[in-house]
This record gives sequence, structure tokens and C-alpha cells, in this order.
Amino acid sequence: MRSAVELTFIGHQSWHVRSGDAVVLVDPILTSTFGAGAVDFPIWPPRTVDHRAMPAPDAVVLTHEHLDHLHFASLSLLDRSVPIHTGHTLPAAVVDALATLGFSVHRHDHATPVAVGDLEVFLFPAGARTLFWESRVVQPVIRRAGCDRDVFIGVDADISDLYLEQIRLGGMPIPGLVVVSNNTQSVPYGALGADVNLLPGLDRPRSRTTGIQALHTLLIDYLEPLDGVPDVALCGNGFTAPRSPHGPFLYADHRALAEHANALQHLFRVHGPRPGDQLVIPDQGPIVADTAADWVTIDLAAERAGVDALDAFVAGPRPVEPAPVRPPVGFEDRPAAEPLVAAELTRLARELIATRTGALAVGLHDYLNGPLDGRRLVLRLLDPPDRPDEVATFAWDITGPTFVAVPATGRDEAMATYPFGIEIYYQDLVALLAGRIQIWDIVGGSYQGWRVGERLDSPVYALFAVYGEHQRPDLAARCYAESLARLDETQIPSMP
Repeated sequence: MRSAVELTFIGHQSWHVRSGDAVVLVDPILTSTFGAGAVDFPIWPPRTVDHRAMPAPDAVVLTHEHLDHLHFASLSLLDRSVPIHTGHTLPAAVVDALATLGFSVHRHDHATPVAVGDLEVFLFPAGARTLFWESRVVQPVIRRAGCDRDVFIGVDADISDLYLEQIRLGGMPIPGLVVVSNNTQSVPYGALGADVNLLPGLDRPRSRTTGIQALHTLLIDYLEPLDGVPDVALCGNGFTAPRSPHGPFLYADHRALAEHANALQHLFRVHGPRPGDQLVIPDQGPIVADTAADWVTIDLAAERAGVDALDAFVAGPRPVEPAPVRPPVGFEDRPAAEPLVAAELTRLARELIATRTGALAVGLHDYLNGPLDGRRLVLRLLDPPDRPDEVATFAWDITGPTFVAVPATGRDEAMATYPFGIEIYYQDLVALLAGRIQIWDIVGGSYQGWRVGERLDSPVYALFAVYGEHQRPDLAARCYAESLARLDETQIPSMP
């Protein structure tokens, strides 16, 4: 069907877009897991992609550098003649790594579409209110050439202000389909999660985002500027945390969410595709939810086991103890580990000041035990070298700013003394600083902490801002180099 755009959902936030003979892949994850470091995040629901049977892409759109969108092992399955299109804010370290893999990368502004056969792709920058670590996202608007029935793919960011301005001015139509990213990543009570707050009484079942809240955020709040959109598709939440005993996140079943959303509102039709499902957008007429692509296969038995694990955990919640992402610091690495951490604490003390955690910490003057001195946050490094089951403890003094070593206490006493706390394994911090893992790996696997204030005041989000690829391209480049080294050497062309 030439006069149509066909979207095939590959999983999580990956899309195969086709019109006529033209094919564009958006953020392809083609393997069963993803990850940029030594940690693998399984795709949910579990599925396999036969990339040889998949209609071959003429181009790839890379929206940004985060590990659930940029996956070298998936890209290595593609012909190196396929160009990669992205925006002007993608970190240079990513472009360098893609060049090492053998691809050509082309940057574009939002004003001129990228022509790929019958398809046109605009790449709009993220909206101004987008959180700092997501601000380099580009949001694709895809259409069939000569047709004004657009597909807007939201991708992890507020809707582009420039895109909305173009709609207001009549330069772009209201899209026929909006793809919304569900990034709630809500975990059941008892499980580890980025938003879990260890302060007594603050971590409870009602602190978890519910499906009703997620739908309101995704479909009412997010889409308010795009009044008149007739169709919406949900994606995201499409992976499981490493070593997660509860299987998928809560409310990761987009087909069920879509059914409930369609029963509860009349503004637009909501689609909840599963991996392999196709949406056909003709030039005119209703969008068709077509049969599944035969090159994507869901592992139904593994999916059922994951759902059963989630149901069992919700019915009988239990505390999940964190485990280190990386093995203990080896004997040969110990002489370098402590100086590495000490040097980083000097830098981290300064960087934290500019975060929301820092702004709130500076403004606090009283806490549980009365007036505060300059020490507002504690960093607890678990299992330091040669001291298993102990804690190396450092207090963040905002008057330096500096981290100072303080006597180790139990967690309860630390929570009573400091309004903010970060608790990670010593070897995971060393691995982060060595470029073997990314901050997303730590938060997804071994981080715990506490905070006062709102969700975005959490030290988790401060760490994202401090250690994201945009802020530490040196660490990202090392991690990318290790990722490429793990690939089959035959997949990477020899460099001069």
C-alpha cells in the first residue's frame, strides 16, 4: 500500500517505519537485551527479532544517547552503508563511537526534512521544560512525502516548543498519530527503584505510581498542547531491571492500558501495540491496527512467567536487597581505587551544588535533630576494598564544598542525621569512574537512598545530571570503547 505509512513496533521504544520501498528504523534495539556497559536489561515482553527477515532499513534515526535507545550490538547487525540521522546536540563521543563501528552520522536541524525515499523525517528538539539529562532528545515527525498526515514520536521529552509553534503558525498539521513514551517504571512495593525513599514512612504502597496516574500523565497532561489528535500509541516501560525478582514494571502492558483508556475517555483512540504489531496510517481514513510482523516473535511462555512473578510479588511484597553490579575491586586494582575515588569526591562535591538536590540542601536549616551544620548529605560506599560488610562514609559539606570522611554509623542513624543519603557499592563507583558501567546501570541495580523534598530533589536525579553522557563524555567514551570491544571483531571494520 503505497499511500500509507506502516509502523511496526519492535519493542520498548524502537520502531520500524515503512512507506513503499522506504524504511526508517527509530532507535533500534534488535536483540533480546540492551546495555552500554557490563549490565544487560532484558526487553519486555521477551521477544526475538529476525533482523535478516526484517525489511532492511534505508536509514536509522537516533533520538539520543541513552542506553535504551543507542545500542551498538543492534546497530552492528545493520549494513554499514545505512546512514544514521540525528540532531545537533548528540554528544560527540557517540558520533565517534558510531564512526568506529563504521557508520556515517548526519546531524540535522528541525527546519529541513530528511528525505528517505517516500518518507520525510523532521527532527525537532525537545521542549524547554524537558529534564536536563533528556534535553538532547530529538523528536521525529514522520510523513509520507506529499502527505500531511504526520506521525509524531514523543521520545522521553516534553513536546518540542518549536514543533508546537509550527503547528500554531500553520506550518505543520496536527499529527494523525502521536507515539507517547510511558516511562513511569513503577515497581511494586518492596522492590528497588529510582524513586524509592528510605526515610521511615515514606516508602509505602501508595508511593508507587498507579496506572490511573500514568494514564493521566501520558494522555491528558502530555497531549494537552496537541488538541485534536485522533490517535495515540503507547510505548516504553519495555524492559526489566537486572536481577529483578518481580519481572516487569507495573503497568507495562500497553494493550491493557489502551483498552482502559479507550473506555474512560472520548478524546482520541489509544493503541497499545505489542512487539511485532503494526499500525497502518493511510493518507485518509482510520488508522488500521494490522496483523503482527512475522519477523518479530514474542516468547509467550517467558512473558507468562514474568507476569506470574509480578502478580506473586504484588500479592506478597518482600524487601529486595541490593546487590553490587560489579565484582569487588581486584587486588591489582586496589592501589588505584582509593585515589580514584578521592579525586572524584572532590569533583562531585562541586557538581552537586548546581543540582536540585544542592539547591534544596543549601536552603535547609533544620532537620530531625534540630539546626543543621554545613553537612547536608552522606555518601555511604558499601564493601570498600578489604572491608566486606563495612561502609566507607563521607559527609558532603556545602561550605567547601567538599566531602569529608566521617565515622561509619548504621543507616538509621545516618538518616536521622543527614536529610539526603546516597548508598552504593564501592566497586560500582570505581567501575563508573573507569567507564565500565554507566550511572543508569547503578541506579537500575544497586542504588538506594533517601531525601527530603520532591521527587526531582532526589540525589538519583542529581547523579543523572552529574554523570550523564552529556556531562562526562570521557566516561561515556570509555564505556563505548568497551562495548565495541565486546562485539565480534568481524563486525567492526579495521581502522587506518
